Amino acid sequence: MDELSLISRAQDHGDQIAIREGSAEFSYKQLIANSAALASQVLKNKEDLKEERIAFLAPAGFDYAVMQWAIWRAGGVVIPLCLSAAEPELEYTISNSETSQVVTTREFSDKVKGLCQRLGIPLMVLGDDEQVPEKPLPIIESNRRAMILYTSGTTSKPKGVVSTHANIQAQIETLCEAWDWQSDDRIPLFLPLHHIHGIINVLSCALWMGAMVETFPSFKSDAIFQRVAEGAYTVFMAVPTIYVKLIAALEALSEEDRAPIIQGFADMRLMVSGSAALPASVHEQWTALTTQKLLERYGMTEIGMGLSNPFHGERRPGSVGIPLPLVEVRLKAENGELLTVEDEPGEIQVKGPGVFNEYWKRPDVTAESFDHGWFRTGDMAVIETGYYRIMGRLSVDIIKSGGYKLSALEIEAVLLEHPLIIECAVIGVNDDTWGEMVAVAVALKDEVSLELEVLRDWGRDKLSHYKLPKQLLVVDALPRNAMGKVTKPALKELF
Repeated sequence: MDELSLISRAQDHGDQIAIREGSAEFSYKQLIANSAALASQVLKNKEDLKEERIAFLAPAGFDYAVMQWAIWRAGGVVIPLCLSAAEPELEYTISNSETSQVVTTREFSDKVKGLCQRLGIPLMVLGDDEQVPEKPLPIIESNRRAMILYTSGTTSKPKGVVSTHANIQAQIETLCEAWDWQSDDRIPLFLPLHHIHGIINVLSCALWMGAMVETFPSFKSDAIFQRVAEGAYTVFMAVPTIYVKLIAALEALSEEDRAPIIQGFADMRLMVSGSAALPASVHEQWTALTTQKLLERYGMTEIGMGLSNPFHGERRPGSVGIPLPLVEVRLKAENGELLTVEDEPGEIQVKGPGVFNEYWKRPDVTAESFDHGWFRTGDMAVIETGYYRIMGRLSVDIIKSGGYKLSALEIEAVLLEHPLIIECAVIGVNDDTWGEMVAVAVALKDEVSLELEVLRDWGRDKLSHYKLPKQLLVVDALPRNAMGKVTKPALKELF
């Protein structure tokens, strides 16, 4: 019998529903049995994959969980592939990770069949391969590599973030303790499953506790609203973009249609926002609509979750709270000084059992990313009355203008208060006098216009301590990655 805690815990939940997919329901017992059978197929004639990289492509659902667990149980390292990725992106991930085998569903087999043939990599299609007798599965030690997730690659080619089974378990246990996960929790899953938010925070935490995950192929507010109105969920996790869309969709409904949905949201025990900064205005709008105070947290692929507003206690709009259990956090100034006072910005550095093992095949970058055992996140923050507030990425969100460090995220939060602006993104553009000046791209409400001077006049008091926008670009849609984050390097090319 394997020693993976995720599997051994699942055995205690037996006939409880693990995953609901449309009208179909699958128990923990089925998940254990199917993943064991697939693990035997993936192993073929081997006794242990010994950390071979196995890529898999599947939508959120029972098959995804079966593939993930099967690869782990066979001793492999999972490489979750992005459903929407173009072939060059898939080729880079498969080639860079030195994947030895790809597993997918019939639905997605055509997406990778030609690529696998060209690269000479075996392709297993779930349900198409001949069943093999089940065999004893290897014992998996916790210090083994378990997963490689590829970063978004905003400044260079994506890097493979390697996590061990021990890293993953620590990330799960941290959140289950901090957010009081229960075995009778029920949560929807519509987030991409090649990112840590969906994989760890939703799917793995729920399955660790014996809870139920209801999966959706993509985010559709109508489908979510129907289930929310039925009281289907106790926990809800989404990115800020989705909360913005939910607010717009709710406000477009009649009072009668809206009431049961509002009640469904109000009855949940926990609602979380993450993967990007949540504007305080959106936080307050959501509370006004549903009475729910969103819990905002901070994390990244390399560390899991590091900071969180408390489950019990004040959830402060615009803040990401305090260090989570098992996580140490410190701020370090550019001059190398460790910051011990509040209101001084510094880089977030993190230490703990959830911090990743290495960047795949990048020992030089791995070494540069640690400061005497502390992972350098590249994010700047400040502590205000005990809570951390994120100022942004040092590489794209911190604008250095006239000797000042300006937070693009703070300016965006203020601009979102403008009645005509639906979405916005702020970047720094080169300026001979100031070094960088603030430029802003906005998406406006239908059939309205906004001139730069009007925006400047409106924001003169609100943004008096910032350099006001030098340029204004009106766009229909801001460029985003798969997690809904604005891709500022791509945006910068438009100015």
